[in-house]
This record gives sequence, structure tokens and C-alpha cells, in this order.
Amino acid sequence: MVNFFSFRGTVTEISDFIIGANGEGEGCYTLMSVDNGAGASVNFVVSPSTYFVNQEMVSVGDTITGYYDGDAPVPLIYPPQYRALIVVKDDPYQNIKVDYFNNQLVSRDGQLQLNLSPFTPISLRNGQPFTKSIANRNLIVSYGPTTRSIPAQTTPYWVIVWC
Repeated sequence: MVNFFSFRGTVTEISDFIIGANGEGEGCYTLMSVDNGAGASVNFVVSPSTYFVNQEMVSVGDTITGYYDGDAPVPLIYPPQYRALIVVKDDPYQNIKVDYFNNQLVSRDGQLQLNLSPFTPISLRNGQPFTKSIANRNLIVSYGPTTRSIPAQTTPYWVIVWC
């Protein structure tokens, strides 16, 4: 189970990131610098396996939220450098929640509860349908309006299961 942490900010730079001594993978990895406007910045290593929600193209000036494994080791450098697992480009018309949802479909942070409809599309990252229970799993959830309760409740637009 991934312990998702996030960082939200504006992309200030995108550059090639070389791995390996002989340049293997050249052009496949990028370093995305993100600044939150309050004095904090991070670098995200974006790999071919980084999942971009809605396959959005990201460029300098875009506001994004990058999700990474909070339990993964990171080099002790400044700014911090994290391996991006999921990148979400801001969209004023939808909310995205990336978290572990328990057997009551409440997020780990206790802020959101899902009320699935029979018509809610549920799939894997590769777009294939997911037919098992989504309880007790890491999920990427797109949703709109919520109740004012705690936790807020919503019927998601779609759910992606992060296996």
C-alpha cells in the first residue's frame, strides 16, 4: 500500500533527467520543478510510468499536484526530489482525490466518502474495467459537488484503481 503524499504548485521548469552512466533512457525521464508560491519547492522525477490524470500535457506555468510515496527513500538535497507517481493538472471543473479508501469507502485522511452509483466507471490505470470491490484500495477519484458533512460525501464521476 502506497502512503500518498502530495505537493501542489506551479511548474517553473521542465528539463531532461539522465539516469545511468551511459545515458540510457535519455529523453524518457524529466525533472519537473514545482513552486508553491509560499517559499517551498520540490523537484519531481517524471518517469515513463508516472500516471498523468486524463493524460494531460503539462508545461511551465501550469498548476499541478504531484503525488509521491511518502515512505520511499529520498536523497537529502534541497529542493527535495521525489519520484512522481501521479500528476494532476488543475482543472476548475473537477476535483481529484488520490488516497487509500477503507471498507466504508472513506479516505485515509477522513475527508471524503464515496457513494458509488451503478453507473460510476471504475477502471485500472490502463483503462481496462475493474470488476472487484474498490474497498481497502488506493484510488484516484474524480468528483464534483460534495455534502457539507464530515466526511464530505460524493458520487464520483469516475474511479481508477491503483493496483
